[in-house]
Amino acid sequence: MLSIIVPAYNEEENIENTCSVICGIMKENGIDFELIFVDDGSKDRTWELIDRLSRENKSVRGLKFSRNFGKEGAVFAGLKRCLGDCAVVIDCDLQHPPLLMVEMYELWKQGYQVVEAVKASRGKEGFVYKFFAKCFYGLMKSSSDIDMKGASDYKLLDRQVVDALNDLPERITFFRALSSWVGFKTAKVEFNVAPRNAGKSKWSFRKLFRFAMSNLTSFTNVPMQIVTVTGFLFFVAAIVIGIQTLVNFFTGNALEGFSTVILLILLTGSLIMIALGIIGYYISKIYEEIKCRPRYIISYDTVQRRDKEERNTVNDKN
Repeated sequence: MLSIIVPAYNEEENIENTCSVICGIMKENGIDFELIFVDDGSKDRTWELIDRLSRENKSVRGLKFSRNFGKEGAVFAGLKRCLGDCAVVIDCDLQHPPLLMVEMYELWKQGYQVVEAVKASRGKEGFVYKFFAKCFYGLMKSSSDIDMKGASDYKLLDRQVVDALNDLPERITFFRALSSWVGFKTAKVEFNVAPRNAGKSKWSFRKLFRFAMSNLTSFTNVPMQIVTVTGFLFFVAAIVIGIQTLVNFFTGNALEGFSTVILLILLTGSLIMIALGIIGYYISKIYEEIKCRPRYIISYDTVQRRDKEERNTVNDKN
């Protein structure tokens, strides 16, 4: 069975169409499946629609978070609760072409344990977004040896891979990279990012920047290494300026004033503050990890509701 995990946050305009399209594709191709919508604390009618669809179609299942925990939590909640022999994660807005799941499923049957859908193009994105994405993926590759060029959350994972991800103890996760980090036999398929079916993206530039920083620091210590390298360069500069100052002093060419001293104090002070900020950010991530709070809290599961209704029906008959 194929488990299809769909994180959803304020997607009332897309839920019904996404369900119809995916269920239609699976039935046309004779694939046994379960469709799991994970409501990430939506404030619109998203959960109401998911709950109704799960009542009308036994292949549809819904998980509702107690509040907004973020897409990473929604992805891992789906992976934890899915029952399939393999699982695929797909966006609710259908920018990930759902028909590609059939090709990914066929590759899985051929023995591939991870099938990654890679972006051939990023669709309609601004220059700034593309530039920062390129920088981010470049840093990830240079620091962790994980090539994330064109990477997306659209992946199919074998049950063994799903179990390996679920066994990871960390709370701050980056699914897009972790699914590559765990290894296993991997295949890649390309796709072009389609326009959103409806609604607007929930990712603002501020959210994307915070998401990138969190994932970068959880996967690499490059920012701290940058501080070390910069400190070394300042040390070399200090030696050069120190030698120059001593030469000027002993030759009687020392300049009056403290311009150089003031400049050095400003530069070193700025460097120290930046270094403390980066170190503090890493410490805050350590603090979040050692608290061991759950990645998410599920307040409602349609399968539990369905089981309860069936038990009540049996009790009524008895």
